[in-house]
Amino acid sequence: QGSTNVVYQAHHVSRSKRGQVVGTRGGFRGCTVWLTGLSGAGKTTIGFALEEYLVSHGIPCYSLDGDNVRHGLNKNLGFSAGDREENIRRIAEVARLFADAGLVCITSFISPFAKDRQNARKIHEAAGLPFFEIFVDAPLNICESRDVKGLYKKARAGEIKGFTGIDSEYEKPESPELVLKTNVASVSECIQQVVELLQTQNIVPPGSIKDVLELFVPENKLNSVRAEAEMLPSVEITKLDLQWVQVLSEGWATPLTGFMREAEYLQVIHFGTLLNDGVVNLSIPIVLPISTEDKERLEGCEALALSYAGRRVAVLKSPDYFEHRKEERCARIWGTTCTKHPHIKMVMESGDWLVGGDLLVLEKIKWNDGLDQYRLTPLGLKQKFTEMNADAVFAFQLRNPVHNGHALLMQDTRRQLLERGYKNPVLLLHPLGGWTKDDDVPLEWRMKQHAAVLEEQVLDPKSTIVAIFPSPMLYAGPTEVQWHCRARMIAGANFYIVGRDPAGMPHPETKKDLYEPTQGGKVLSMAPGLTSVEIIPFRVAAYNKLKRAMDFYDPKRHDDFDFISGTRMRKLAREGENPPDGFMAPKAWKVLTEYYQSLEKKN
Repeated sequence: QGSTNVVYQAHHVSRSKRGQVVGTRGGFRGCTVWLTGLSGAGKTTIGFALEEYLVSHGIPCYSLDGDNVRHGLNKNLGFSAGDREENIRRIAEVARLFADAGLVCITSFISPFAKDRQNARKIHEAAGLPFFEIFVDAPLNICESRDVKGLYKKARAGEIKGFTGIDSEYEKPESPELVLKTNVASVSECIQQVVELLQTQNIVPPGSIKDVLELFVPENKLNSVRAEAEMLPSVEITKLDLQWVQVLSEGWATPLTGFMREAEYLQVIHFGTLLNDGVVNLSIPIVLPISTEDKERLEGCEALALSYAGRRVAVLKSPDYFEHRKEERCARIWGTTCTKHPHIKMVMESGDWLVGGDLLVLEKIKWNDGLDQYRLTPLGLKQKFTEMNADAVFAFQLRNPVHNGHALLMQDTRRQLLERGYKNPVLLLHPLGGWTKDDDVPLEWRMKQHAAVLEEQVLDPKSTIVAIFPSPMLYAGPTEVQWHCRARMIAGANFYIVGRDPAGMPHPETKKDLYEPTQGGKVLSMAPGLTSVEIIPFRVAAYNKLKRAMDFYDPKRHDDFDFISGTRMRKLAREGENPPDGFMAPKAWKVLTEYYQSLEKKN
């Protein structure tokens, strides 16, 4: 018995109005992406990966999966021909509602019969909503070899009747909008094909998919730009400035096209975001200070060259000069203007003007310190993740040696991701390689120590990438931790482990924590514009005296734990003594003792 005496009620809110508030990109994008194919073809994998990809680019979306829907809405339906037809009809109607709400609705259903799929299309067309049929095409033998749920085996044994592909026909789509050959294309290649289809249909805005914006001069223009750079007036930059040139040129600060102009600078120091094309999290100013003399000499030039150690490294186009209000900058970014803070001291001693403008960088910045092979760009890292078949990337930012407490956090994150259904999560161990304060362990020694941790298999070398993050350190606590997270997001990380007191340090005068230690994690979990990365909160680890190993701290058993501070660790290393067994991999500890003893000899 169908419903009678029902009248369709029109909405007061138009689709275009709804589109303005759904998602961060504006514009109505409601549609349905209908994935159809045999069991085991890869529909669910592609559906969830596409959902993750679109949401990370600010496009609201929801994936409806066949098994999930049968747990609720359709749990009263079996697998008879009539029930299958009703299953697909209900899904089509639900998908239409999602699409009408302004979401990209992705459906992952075998939907074996052409007439049911045609009916789903008609439901959308009648409502004026785009419908994209995508055939997830994998040969039966491939689907059967995957057989994750063991259904083919049961169907072959006669335990399941009417199983599609075995004793029930699958009617292939005759003219789908797209065919994905999942036996030859990787998941990321399939996602790219779907995204390209959605771009041609104006569902995905063209500019939103430029994940990494590098600022290197194209090969075919290099000679002419190099010649131009030699003729231009130049400004000599510092080592710190060159580190920022590297950050910008490799795309870590996408979508910046160079050092910040005044409008970008104001957005960042007042809002912690860039406001072009939606909300882009960028919490720290990336600026180029210059002296009054240089500003007066260069004013009126349409472009200038940046030189480091007498060598021209980049051209800065259409310069924009504005006053470097140092005290305000420090107060807003650090929450203090104490000139004993090592980075604030550098700001206060730098030029009285800032110059912004588009950068053309002549070549990849190299430091020739034996570590350049670890300085992978965001695009280089993404390539590595693809080669490793990573289906999740979790990043750990560090500027200190790795002890077994850090390792416990990383091991636990990997365990959580495997439990959530990821097959191959990859760890990005990503030490910061730019400027750090004088009493931090230098990069070359940290890299030796990290290598020893991997050699001792405390972390799994097969599922870990060690690379260097080129950014200088600011020691700006919760403000800076957003930058650290966002840069890893640009490089393809979808999970970020945040520690206790991230990017913090003691106040140079009071010696108390400059920032409340737990607030970095809290800020990160609320920060705007970090849509494609999930924050893995820090769990406090300490040395468990009973287990003789690092363990997650349990306040109920406080006396079983020993908190080994950095000061105590440094004292042990300087005196050539060993920490308690299980605190750090022995070879990694040996590297630290060598470093601290080399300092003693110098002194």
